[in-house]
Amino acid sequence: MNLEKVVRKVVSGIKPYTPGKPIEEVKREYNLKNVYKMASNENPLGPSPLAVSAIKKSLAGINLYPDGSCFYLKKALSTKYKLNMENLVIGNGSDELIVLALQAFINSGDEVIIAEPTFLVYKLAATLAEAKVISVPLKNFQYDLAAMKAKITSRTKMIFIANPDNPTGSYVNNKQVADFLKALPKDIIVFFDEAYFEYAENIKDYPNTMKYISQGNIIVSRTFSKIYGLGGMRIGWAAASKEIAGYLNQVREPFNVNSLAQAGAIAALNDKKHIANSRKLVKQGLKFFDQEFRSMDLFFVPSAANFVLVKVGGNSKIVYEKLLRKGIIVREMTAWGLKDFIRITIGNSKENSLFIAELKKILKTKQIK
Repeated sequence: MNLEKVVRKVVSGIKPYTPGKPIEEVKREYNLKNVYKMASNENPLGPSPLAVSAIKKSLAGINLYPDGSCFYLKKALSTKYKLNMENLVIGNGSDELIVLALQAFINSGDEVIIAEPTFLVYKLAATLAEAKVISVPLKNFQYDLAAMKAKITSRTKMIFIANPDNPTGSYVNNKQVADFLKALPKDIIVFFDEAYFEYAENIKDYPNTMKYISQGNIIVSRTFSKIYGLGGMRIGWAAASKEIAGYLNQVREPFNVNSLAQAGAIAALNDKKHIANSRKLVKQGLKFFDQEFRSMDLFFVPSAANFVLVKVGGNSKIVYEKLLRKGIIVREMTAWGLKDFIRITIGNSKENSLFIAELKKILKTKQIK
């Protein structure tokens, strides 16, 4: 069979999302004993200890299908965030929630507005949904909400806003969000992707988007992959109006979230010590990188998340490769249209210091052009 004749045309044109290199692959490829992953914005402290304990206790029941409604996790989330359970949708990572929103509300030819650059899954998933993707350039490495609003047409159906943004780490503030939502057409859904919410929520002017859910056209998604350290469990959640949540649940697969992930997430929500330690580590790491990048005269974007976007000059692919050979995995940003940049996840103090030391050596050699 000639698959080129039967595959969907839109699939043929898709460039798959490429995740950061795994540690074991780098060890094999470069014959290294120690490798430090600072590429995928994971928590260097590991998972919540309470989550690990809960997961271990749940192992004996993995012969049974999970609770398809995620009742107890929804109950925990509704208590913590003062939401009704009917407003919640649980996903196999927040990535699935993005896909569910597009499946539920986008018809072929509808317009979806995104920033450029931003989280790559928006464009990939919207393209697969046969939407027309309207990309709006960032302004000074920040979402230009006014420009995005100006792109709205009668065919616009959904707008994605990552806050804080990935890969820049910048955020849009309370006033910017309020102005953007003012007089917005009611038949447009705004999807706030707040994967890094827990790192930004204490910033004075960071917006409380949950209060807009009652407007009826808002989806707010968050994840257990970042501060809670459960990236390998694949679990995220979204809040929306009862009507929107209902449609998302209609297209959601029956057992999309496994039982171990549900148990871990419930426990992680209450692990105040792990959350506080994670925030402290990131705050210290951001301060350290700020000082070091300034001393090296490197441009970087101040971050509200657990990573930093920095311009290394010359050929960032060479910098990335040289760091790999030293066992340091970072994210090279050419795929985002940022060919001179790399993105570094905040690690522990040892990892941060090692990265800076090796970066200084690489830049000093002037062999990156």
